[in-house]
Amino acid sequence: MKTYKILTLTVLVLLGSLSSCKQYLDVVPDNVATIDNAFANRHEAEKYLFTCYSYLPRNGDLGDDPGMVGGDELWRFANEGGFFSLAKGLQNIVGPLGGRWGTYFRAIHDCNIFLENIGRVADIEQTERDRWIAEVTFLKAYYHFTLVKMYGPIPLLKENVSTDVSADMAQVSRDPVDSCFNYVVQLIDEAAAALPAVINDPAKEMGRITRPAALSIKALALVTAASPLFNGNADQAQLINPDGTVLFNQQYSDAKWEAAALACKEAIDACEAAGMKLYEYLPAFNQYSLTDTIMTQLSIRNSITERWNDEIIWGNTMSWSAGLQALVTPRMDPTNLDITAIHGVLSPPLRMAELFYSDNGVPIAEDKEWNYEGRYDIRTAGVGDKLYIRNGYTTASMNFDREPRFYATMGFDGGVWYGQGRYDDKKDVDLFYLEAKYRQRNGFGKPGFASVTGYFLKKLVHYQNVIGTGNSYSINNYPFPIMRLADLYLLYAEALNEWQGPGPAVNEYVDRVRARAGLEPVASAWSNYSTNPSKPGSKTGMREIIHQERMIELAFEGKRFWDIRRWKTAADILNTPIRSWDIQQINAKDYYRPTVVFNLSFGLKDYFFPIRESDIDNNRGLVQNLGW
Repeated sequence: MKTYKILTLTVLVLLGSLSSCKQYLDVVPDNVATIDNAFANRHEAEKYLFTCYSYLPRNGDLGDDPGMVGGDELWRFANEGGFFSLAKGLQNIVGPLGGRWGTYFRAIHDCNIFLENIGRVADIEQTERDRWIAEVTFLKAYYHFTLVKMYGPIPLLKENVSTDVSADMAQVSRDPVDSCFNYVVQLIDEAAAALPAVINDPAKEMGRITRPAALSIKALALVTAASPLFNGNADQAQLINPDGTVLFNQQYSDAKWEAAALACKEAIDACEAAGMKLYEYLPAFNQYSLTDTIMTQLSIRNSITERWNDEIIWGNTMSWSAGLQALVTPRMDPTNLDITAIHGVLSPPLRMAELFYSDNGVPIAEDKEWNYEGRYDIRTAGVGDKLYIRNGYTTASMNFDREPRFYATMGFDGGVWYGQGRYDDKKDVDLFYLEAKYRQRNGFGKPGFASVTGYFLKKLVHYQNVIGTGNSYSINNYPFPIMRLADLYLLYAEALNEWQGPGPAVNEYVDRVRARAGLEPVASAWSNYSTNPSKPGSKTGMREIIHQERMIELAFEGKRFWDIRRWKTAADILNTPIRSWDIQQINAKDYYRPTVVFNLSFGLKDYFFPIRESDIDNNRGLVQNLGW
């Protein structure tokens, strides 16, 4: 019987370890330690297939996704440890925060084991074998891509090296970043044809990769490769292998944006051919007489929280949302203040509240009808505001006259929170609303259950979760989305603008996303309301618009963390302070004063994660990322 040689020297060197194989065997299905048993029949091989899936990053998981709390979108009181420490600038090389170097090279190694041995399984139809090969080939590409996003150039583990090779021969170096992206795209192209367009057995197979999902990740990879962090990045000119190989091409290439745009369009066509579309909330019958205002907000919220809706290109069944929803839901029911199943402790800073457009669909700083200078003043809500703000409640002017995505995404002092068991929007008295001043039910002074900034996260909470009696909180769980159609549309608009410049084709895909959010098209909104009406007519101006659209539409989905890095704008954004309202104040005039919570710090080295110091010590071929 052939011994299962899972301890290949290449992987051990990549992981910085030459110790025993016992930890490796833990990832083999049922602890089977031989290739013969692992691929003896279809049933065992399928378990190994699922092992290859098991390494998927847990999107939306606070302990596994740096995009959620490792940047500037969310803050909390107890923000030490894990990715909160990353946000506070405490990254290091001894025990890197969020380091996934070893995890994803293990994943790639297991994908290689699968691809090398799936051919020996006898009791499997060829079409199914081809599909499994395509799935694992894609996963191999995805793990490589995930490593490149985190670390930049990486060693490409195209195949596993036998244990018969000497340790010196197994020393590996990082491949140039262009080679890394080319290999990711090559693998996805190899996989795409054998993948299904849709999942035909949802009960058993949702979350497995489809052709539209694979092509969408290819599009994302190529947009990333074309972005300033990887396309002619002079800041990385000194990242060079010991043999002199330059790891970042210093020549900017317009052709990368062309390739990205074409890949985005290919992915969009595949998605739409498979029946995908931007989600719209259309109940079978409107038993609650919902207004257009509420319907639009539910379209925005449910595009994330409605399980497997038509907009979800790929949902992550390795990461479910119930724990996150409990963590972000505030205590909004005045009849049940003792419930401990909900917390409301993840807090969007003021910068996120200011990010969203005015109700005219342009940035609040350039809306000629919106009082930007008076945004921190206080104002009392009237009857006409009742679907957004509690009638008669005094809150910040910044919370008035904002776009629907603001109200669908953000909770705030005096803000209405639709759902959670209350559905009658005709009588504002029947709607939940928040009270966030000092010692109010959602305010500071209630140990462990308050927003540190005065804002709350509504977007990720399913509107049909029900706050019941006692300690009851019924959660509608959903898999966190890896990619949805709005994301892909905005990637296409970005790539087109960078490749060809602004125009109707670029606007079309931005406008599709804006229309779902109840906003005018870009051209008319800027023409009618902006102090800079010519902005959409230049590549630079349209780039700024697209960037802001992405940060608004995809807020709190773990995308901003990576976007501001690939755009190379993180050094500007993440060197400004996290601010809040003055949450220890009782009256509105004192409460609505911007206060610094934390001074962020971000340097050139922070664009990439450091490789663990011990890994560098154990592999003479590896070079550390700059600044570490």
